[in-house]
Amino acid sequence: MSEKTMTPEEKYEHIIMQAMDIIMNSGDARNFAAQAFDKICEGDYEAAKELLKEADKVQTQAHVTQTEMIQGDIRGGDEKMEYSVLFAHAQDTLMTIQVEINMTKNFLKYAQAVDAKLKGE
Repeated sequence: MSEKTMTPEEKYEHIIMQAMDIIMNSGDARNFAAQAFDKICEGDYEAAKELLKEADKVQTQAHVTQTEMIQGDIRGGDEKMEYSVLFAHAQDTLMTIQVEINMTKNFLKYAQAVDAKLKGE
């Protein structure tokens, strides 16, 4: 269904569904990042790298949804969004998860460097 043919109620429902998609994908990305952090603590860096790849993949899906919604809002007209607390929350959640993933990646680099020094490499 094109947004241009949506009733106001359908448009509102679409925004809610997109926001929930962002939140759910962000939550999945957070779970992958948390699992990666646990693997780093166990010294299983290869597993951590794979989990971080999954976190990136799911986080990218959330980011694409957000970008599509923002571009529609910028185009205006029938794609213009009304303010939505849930959509604002979704964007905040996505941003927070992006930071968590980046911090976990940096922790991985740090842990590997410490291990290398301890092993005299």
